[in-house]
Amino acid sequence: MNGPRKPAGRAAILATQAAFIAIVLMVWYLATTRWGVSRILLPNPIAVWHALVSVLWTGEYLPDLRVTLFELAIAFAISATSGVVIGYFVSRSSYRVRVFEPLFAAMYAVPLILLIPLYVLWFGLGPASKIALGATISFFPVVLNTVTGFSHVDRALVTAARSMGASDYHLFRFVLLPAAFPVILAGMRLGFTVALLSIIGSEVLASLAGLGHHIVELSENMEPARMFAYVGFVVAIAALLNFAVSRLEAWVRRS
Repeated sequence: MNGPRKPAGRAAILATQAAFIAIVLMVWYLATTRWGVSRILLPNPIAVWHALVSVLWTGEYLPDLRVTLFELAIAFAISATSGVVIGYFVSRSSYRVRVFEPLFAAMYAVPLILLIPLYVLWFGLGPASKIALGATISFFPVVLNTVTGFSHVDRALVTAARSMGASDYHLFRFVLLPAAFPVILAGMRLGFTVALLSIIGSEVLASLAGLGHHIVELSENMEPARMFAYVGFVVAIAALLNFAVSRLEAWVRRS
């Protein structure tokens, strides 16, 4: 009974999403052609589409895309490695969990984008400041989920493994890590997302290159159609990266 409903349910969801996008585009088009909205403030969607095709055809986005992806890769590698290592160390002691988990949670609640002026002062306007900010912001969801994952492993599993003579390595490899890994993976996915958002946001505010920087340049040069095209391109890249990470997470969970 449930089998036939699932494809129908997915089709209904996709149809609703397509209808929503179509309505947004129609309202956008009417606003710029019939309702008198200035095309300097809101360019015509057809002009944005032509600008996007031009951007993709010429490949002008590639240098900025390489900068942004490089910053993202380094920042996430730093935050994922340090978050898992520190989270595991903290989780091995209930005292350390009680001390550090609230501290990490409180720091994560602070809008760390405010650190941009400080990081620019320390690391300059280049990629280093974006990497530092992305790594800092994405560190907290990774470390918090790692602490949660390892500290909530069923004690009965640990006791059983110890009673069978498991060493520290075997306990970690075959008991602790498999039990905590789904929670850690969820933290990494969240960390990846906030790293991407923080890097693009910092490029918009203070940078010399990158997708965010190019959007600001287009805005200053009064090229709204190309600016909106780049915004759409960035949204598409972010959605694709998040989709890829989500698929990877689902694949690892099934493995």
